[in-house]
Amino acid sequence: MATITLDTLRKEFDNGRIVAVDDLSVAVEDGEFITVVGPSGCGKSTTLRMVSGLESPTSGRILVGDEDVTDQHARTRDVAMVFQNYALYPHKTVMENMAFGLRMSTDLSKAERRERVRETAQMMGIEELLDDKPDELSGGQKQRVALGRAIVREPDVFLFDEPLSNLDAKLRTTMRTEIQRLQNDLGITSLYVTHDQEEAMTMGDRIVILKDGKLQQVGRPKDVYENPANEFVGGFVGSPSMNFLDVSVEREGNHVVLVNDDSSFSYRLSESFSADLRETTHETEVRIGIRPEDVTPASDGSNLIDSTVGVVEPIGSDNYLHLDIAPDFIARVDSDIEPETDETISITFDESDLHVFHPKTGESLKHRESKQRATPVQ
Repeated sequence: MATITLDTLRKEFDNGRIVAVDDLSVAVEDGEFITVVGPSGCGKSTTLRMVSGLESPTSGRILVGDEDVTDQHARTRDVAMVFQNYALYPHKTVMENMAFGLRMSTDLSKAERRERVRETAQMMGIEELLDDKPDELSGGQKQRVALGRAIVREPDVFLFDEPLSNLDAKLRTTMRTEIQRLQNDLGITSLYVTHDQEEAMTMGDRIVILKDGKLQQVGRPKDVYENPANEFVGGFVGSPSMNFLDVSVEREGNHVVLVNDDSSFSYRLSESFSADLRETTHETEVRIGIRPEDVTPASDGSNLIDSTVGVVEPIGSDNYLHLDIAPDFIARVDSDIEPETDETISITFDESDLHVFHPKTGESLKHRESKQRATPVQ
């Protein structure tokens, strides 16, 4: 097995007019499964292609273990890559597709190659497909063949470039579990690129978030979710996206009150939260974030905020209430809460669930407090 170190990795195109990856530094531990996520054009696939050797970096270094592979040809790197489009040879059988990499990169005999392919195909549950050609296979079967072709090489590093994006939702879930099981069994260091933040959160030991080629945050999925480094990460991670609201910071004695422009939103913070906020920033305006699942309808108590329901969106176990507090402001509530469209309701949230961001830089000024979830009584 091996570690992967990306040291101030940079990739420019069009004579430097386009910077696809901007001085990226990330260290992947031996046997770790890292998911790389971000919007289209953020540089995640370009990063993967540089690690594989399919692209050359403009500057920076790539180390696999202690070996600098920055200038090595893709063929000489002990990495295996699984592509979005499967990249299977249509005129070759499954056996021939899976054995091709072994033929090109090892000195195994034909019999030894076939035996290793059969062992891997049995692990993948595709041994009955070895004589078929790709056109005879379903999407899920093609993906298993592509995975098997990578596994059979027994590489130091797995690279996955959005391998599940061409599959339907149910099959994606199945294959997601399958990839996690295989990686746990084999313990191979893995980089997994995806645009799907849910996929990234559920699969990765740690998650790497990119935007415009720049690293935004690295951390365990739960830590990134609860403690986003900036507004972009807070809005990108989580579904539905975090709600944001621009507010003024008004001081009333030992308390701070957060108020929006037309005073339709007013939230009074406790003394302790107010003190923490004063220590963190002297801004008179901030941007706050609150996750939809932390917004709750209420009929009494303090810090009630009146809002009009625009749309009720049922999703089965929950309802999404689209409220007029701010653009795209959503409350995620139980399915038995079903207000009428244009009905006025009161909502609130716990201040411990509040995120505070700098209004210009977007950097986090205060995270929500991590909560110890109660264990249900059996």
